[in-house]
Amino acid sequence: MPYINIKVTDEQVTQDQKRQLIEGATLLVVDVLNKDPRTTHIVIDEVPIHNWGVNGKQYLGTKK
Repeated sequence: MPYINIKVTDEQVTQDQKRQLIEGATLLVVDVLNKDPRTTHIVIDEVPIHNWGVNGKQYLGTKK
């Protein structure tokens, strides 16, 4: 049973983008590992932007 955890910043990720991530990650596991999509679990965690860091610095992003 594959389990994939995708973490993204909470910068206005749409439901359609999440759907596409779930579909794409599932297809990748099916194609590469020959896993059953019915037992493949995908979880998307939205991390508050102030809890994200890059290059040794707190990432503040661009809220729109």
